[in-house]
Amino acid sequence: MKAKDFDKKFDEGQDMSRHLDVAKARRPEQEQKRVNVDFPQWMVHSLDKEAKRLGVPRQSIIKVWVAERLGLQPSH
Repeated sequence: MKAKDFDKKFDEGQDMSRHLDVAKARRPEQEQKRVNVDFPQWMVHSLDKEAKRLGVPRQSIIKVWVAERLGLQPSH
């Protein structure tokens, strides 16, 4: 299918998912990179307390707070 035909059908609201190969799809700039950070025990305790209060994992709290501090919107 030509790109213009694909675009036209997409713009018309047709489901184009059967025409896409998402097996190797990536989100640019969204690849994960593992980093190790050492926190004092009191900080981990406070993080865990807040994570439990919100019902989310500790890692989520850290990601959101770092993103806020950097002036970024966390991606989902």
